[in-house]
Amino acid sequence: MAMSKRKRTRVIRVVQYAVLVVVVAGFAATADWGRLADAFFDLDVASGMFPDVITVALVNTLIYTGLGFGFGLVVGLVLALMRLSGVPAYRWLAGIYIEFFRGLPALLVILAIGSGIPLAFPGTNLDRYVSIMIALGIVASAYMAETIRAGIQAVPKGQVEAARSLGMSSGRAMLWIVVPQAFKIILPPLTNELILLTKDSSLVLFLGSSQLQYELTQFGRTELNQSRSLTPVLVAGMCYLIITIPLSYLSRYLERRTGGTRIRSAEATEIVDTELEATK
Repeated sequence: MAMSKRKRTRVIRVVQYAVLVVVVAGFAATADWGRLADAFFDLDVASGMFPDVITVALVNTLIYTGLGFGFGLVVGLVLALMRLSGVPAYRWLAGIYIEFFRGLPALLVILAIGSGIPLAFPGTNLDRYVSIMIALGIVASAYMAETIRAGIQAVPKGQVEAARSLGMSSGRAMLWIVVPQAFKIILPPLTNELILLTKDSSLVLFLGSSQLQYELTQFGRTELNQSRSLTPVLVAGMCYLIITIPLSYLSRYLERRTGGTRIRSAEATEIVDTELEATK
């Protein structure tokens, strides 16, 4: 007799749980817990990393990420407006920039800005923080430009029509009406971009730095070479999670909030459209 769909689903779920239990039990039975503890949970090595792993490495990671994100957001906004411009040359230039830097590995961009510019232009000496800001910002701007463009296009056209009916120029309507509403819509993906940029900041280690300029990956790598233990990698990873996990929760929270904002925006647009039709 054939099983019902509900019973078949229950059997499949039981099998999945059974497989999971077998895999976990097999790993627990065969793993060398003593060696794993020595390799990843050496408390002496971990304690020796503090407080520098927080006061130096974590702080520098936040600084590099913040500089790159701020620069990328400004450039991304300009690129998004260029992509939506009525001037074909602006659209082409922005499109070429976006496709070019989205297609390149972030490491190549960082090396080109941090090490390539002094070689290509002798005598040019970019400050380390400036070169990191530009390199990370260029990488981020190519992605944020498309996110911002999508947000601008998601704003109901009735908002612009209402602004124009009040005497605003198209430029002022875009700057004061459309862009602020677009940023409310794109806050969740921008938060995700901030998480990705936090991890991309680890590539800064290839530019070389003094001990006071170490970010988390460079700090963990140096401690790894000195201690011959994987504990520094674990500690550095936990510090990254201190940054990225709250940002992930923030992104989900903003996504729920902006869902309601979009509904209210659509309702407001319908009201404005109705009022405009009544005045005609």
